[in-house]
Amino acid sequence: MKNQTRRKQRQTETFQTEEAYTHKLSDIAQPAVPTTPKNQTSDELVLTSELGPSQQRAHNRRVRAGEFQRVHPGIYSSAPPAEWPRVIARERNRVLAGLFPGAVFGYRSAFAGGVPVDGVVHLSYLYDRKVELPGLTVVLVKAAGKAPKDVPISGRDLHFPSSARLLLENLTISRGSTPKAVGRGAVEERLMTLCEARGEDALTQLRDEARELSGTLGLKREFGVLDGLIGSILGTRSTHALTSAKGKGWAARPLPYDAERLALFEKLAAYLRTRTFADRPAVAASPRALEHFAFLESYFSNFIEGTEFEVSEARAFVVDGKPIDARPKDSHDILGVFRQALQPAWALQTLASGEAVLEQLRARHADQMRERPEVDPGQFKDRVNIAGSTTFVLPRHVRGTLARGSEMLVSVAPGIARALLAMFLVAEVHPFSDGNGRLARLVMNAELSVARQFRIIVPTLFREEYLDCLRVLTREGQPAPFVEAMEMMHAWTAAFRYEDLDEVIAAMRACNAFEKSPNQFKLLFPGLAQYGQAQ
Repeated sequence: MKNQTRRKQRQTETFQTEEAYTHKLSDIAQPAVPTTPKNQTSDELVLTSELGPSQQRAHNRRVRAGEFQRVHPGIYSSAPPAEWPRVIARERNRVLAGLFPGAVFGYRSAFAGGVPVDGVVHLSYLYDRKVELPGLTVVLVKAAGKAPKDVPISGRDLHFPSSARLLLENLTISRGSTPKAVGRGAVEERLMTLCEARGEDALTQLRDEARELSGTLGLKREFGVLDGLIGSILGTRSTHALTSAKGKGWAARPLPYDAERLALFEKLAAYLRTRTFADRPAVAASPRALEHFAFLESYFSNFIEGTEFEVSEARAFVVDGKPIDARPKDSHDILGVFRQALQPAWALQTLASGEAVLEQLRARHADQMRERPEVDPGQFKDRVNIAGSTTFVLPRHVRGTLARGSEMLVSVAPGIARALLAMFLVAEVHPFSDGNGRLARLVMNAELSVARQFRIIVPTLFREEYLDCLRVLTREGQPAPFVEAMEMMHAWTAAFRYEDLDEVIAAMRACNAFEKSPNQFKLLFPGLAQYGQAQ
């Protein structure tokens, strides 16, 4: 009996020791505040769905001790209640994944990129319900679970829908003061943006994915609407399906146009109508001076576009007539602009208004680029052209945007105001595959010549500022920097004499016109006392 009692005592002591050791290992292996992405990050927020058995027991003890308060079933926090909306907002995706595993962002929330809209998040889930959390309302919509191409967020059991699912869901009929779907108009604009950014093939692929998905999701009616919208945008269906302002511009007949670009042109025109510009008349000049000016205009205009020659090298084949031995394509680019800057038929050609401008620009481009057959001289572009992060007007909108935009020209005063509007119209539409910047400056200077005003040269040192001002106008809709920069260039160009080419090149060189770095050099104006009045 005594031996049995000792054995039981040793077993009890061993069990107690092992239990204590096991608890100690458990505490080490499973800390109370795990740091893995899927688990809690601090005592400010504890999700019971993330806790293992031992962690749950430890957590329950701390709750009984008053260290945590229940925020919502399954959610606890050590923070005071006033802080709960902040904590929930910070850990929103973690909370949603913990409370509603397998949910998919849906409807308006998915359209916004998976963030609350007016404090509400919509999730496609197993059942319909509205759940109120501190600072956040979660609307659960009974729908199919994760579908092909839905992707997990941050490795959690919470998903973001594919583009096809996102758009289909947002075409569902929803009513009330806060409808769950953004509706047809917003979907229409999203589709046009997608087409602009990725091309028509992207819409075709999206339609194929949506067709396959619509049966699984029970959204066949919505697919019919989506199919009609995509067909209208691609021009393969009746255009009555497009209802937004952008959509109407896209589908206009016979010439679709870019409504956003037209609004930008009107913004520039409105600003130009408020400005009073200095009168800088182009006084009578000899044929020699006109030739010298045309050469410098072409030289600097091509330099802006990356056609870089030493001025002496360009002078040799443009002014002196020496044979073109090297870089024939670049050389012909300079000659094409030189020819149109000098010949009266081009140099004095004002831009037409309406559809007449289309053939006029095609003819000018055909002449300007006639030695460059690989760029389709005189033919409007057939693919999107992009500069940096700027995507120019889509090929199918070129003709309509030019026609409608040119109708604004008569609303601004002749001279520099009309010249700048004409220049920006061509530059912003970018209607051809190459030569657009040079063409835009030729159009600008023709408007100045018709008004008997000095033409404008943009020197190499001013290139970056000139392009920056154009970008600000394009991306931010601010016309003032562009207009003020070009007015300064107008004054700068008119401050030189052009009768003697050696003299004017030396004068421009002294003003740093041929330098490339605005960080190292400053563009200077010539002294009028030294060079006399502009001629």
